[in-house]
Amino acid sequence: MIETLPDYARVIDDGLYRAIDIYLKAHPMLSDHECKKLCKFIDCQKLSQEATNHAAQNERLPVQMAIKVLYFEQLRLKNALCGSSGDGFLSQKISSGVPSAAMSPRDNYASLRRENRELKLEISRMRVRLSELEKEQVVMKRGMMEKSGNGKTFFTSLSKGIGRIGIFSGPGGGKRRKPRGSEGKSGRSRRYSVS
Repeated sequence: MIETLPDYARVIDDGLYRAIDIYLKAHPMLSDHECKKLCKFIDCQKLSQEATNHAAQNERLPVQMAIKVLYFEQLRLKNALCGSSGDGFLSQKISSGVPSAAMSPRDNYASLRRENRELKLEISRMRVRLSELEKEQVVMKRGMMEKSGNGKTFFTSLSKGIGRIGIFSGPGGGKRRKPRGSEGKSGRSRRYSVS
């Protein structure tokens, strides 16, 4: 019965997965070959998050099926982190493998809904980023206004800073100091000096 239904007729394989899981539960004596034969009809890319989590932990499924489920879940997560949707595989498969005329209205509607969700998510991300940039702009503007203020504060702080450094004052900095050795010997050194 599964073989008669074309692959593109099922948008999501959760129902098929549940049916096969129930069948495997009811028939625990099936051979590995028969289990693999049944599980090959499940498209791991079409499983929802819940079905994927269940399939990864399902001991009734063959090990190869669990590995396949985990592999596609890893790809889905990788695509989600890169900014694309986890359903990108499905939309690529539908658009490339099946002509649009062969798609049923239900599939077309589902793909449009998926695309709509993806666009809404992208718009919400852009709104968040826009608000972050606006906040950064306000902070930067406020910082520039505080630093510069008006022209006088800038030049006043500049001149105070230069005064502290002592570049434009005498050799002793801003204040003139007496040389250390000449405090008590001022009269004597003048007496013997040759000028």
